Amino acid sequence: MNKSAAWLVIFFVVLIWSGINPKDQFTWFLEVAPALIALPILIYTRKSFALTSLAYGLILIHCIILMVGGHYTYAEVPLFDWISDWTGGERNNYDKVGHFAQGFIPTILAREVFIRLNVVKVGAWCNFLAVCFSLAFSAFYELIEWWVAELTGEDAEAFLGTQGYVWDTQSDMAMALIGGISAIVLLSRLHDKALRTKLKLEKL
Repeated sequence: MNKSAAWLVIFFVVLIWSGINPKDQFTWFLEVAPALIALPILIYTRKSFALTSLAYGLILIHCIILMVGGHYTYAEVPLFDWISDWTGGERNNYDKVGHFAQGFIPTILAREVFIRLNVVKVGAWCNFLAVCFSLAFSAFYELIEWWVAELTGEDAEAFLGTQGYVWDTQSDMAMALIGGISAIVLLSRLHDKALRTKLKLEKL
């Protein structure tokens, strides 16, 4: 089984599991919608602008995070209920994992596009702008959550996942910022290596 086939198998296995008796059907759809939108885009661009294996792997991880959150709702993921009980916390913090990923993964994707399309050279400015992109994406997603809440009323409460925390929106964006910076610190060298390998293969 090649990498693409394995990617699709994992994606659909988790998606199917996620969609079986979710906590709330409407919330499930809202949470997994980004993954469902991303899939045809990735398939369509596979030949014209194939990403590195690292980028595809990170996207899959992000999709899985969304699907788990969709199945349980972000406020009721069992593992994080247990962590909250064990640490004496008052809320389920799985949503912060999601927002960390919302900064971590888009930063690498933005960095890859910037470098491969020669938008900006590899270096500090490239990394800075990639983090800025992920933070802007996070802010835009918060706007989407607001619009959905306005349109659907109480039905979107589980989608928002604020759990009564007044600074939830700001802390979500802060987690995305931390995620973006972490991606640069932890993966920029590995990403550069993956990009060099990708470019060499394309020249063959």
